[in-house]
Amino acid sequence: MLRLLVIFRVLQRLYSTFANGLPGRGLFLLRLAVFVFLIQQFVAPGSVLGVNRWEAAVASIAGALLLAGLWTPLSAALTALLELWIAISVGEARDAHLLAAAIALSLVGLGPGAWSIDARLFGRRRISMRDR
Repeated sequence: MLRLLVIFRVLQRLYSTFANGLPGRGLFLLRLAVFVFLIQQFVAPGSVLGVNRWEAAVASIAGALLLAGLWTPLSAALTALLELWIAISVGEARDAHLLAAAIALSLVGLGPGAWSIDARLFGRRRISMRDR
């Protein structure tokens, strides 16, 4: 229970707000774009993208977490590191992997947005006090 409280506090302090409205939709589109790219690696490994099976499996799990907006800082950082590793080691489609890493790094800094599980679990709550 204490560990969950620590995680709750850390994620709340990482992002002062979870962007709503048009910025929140934009963050969702960024998460969706990275997810589609990562799933493409899993569906067609060894083809154009030149990715091993284990790299594609880890990337697809991280992509699913990103799409849901669950543990976004961790899954985006994992995605960025993995995509940088693939860009350096494989060499094929390097620009696409570097772009995916850049988008994932931006999601680490910007956060998941209001359209995410993180916002539901760790977002700030508005409490209204009514007189009875």
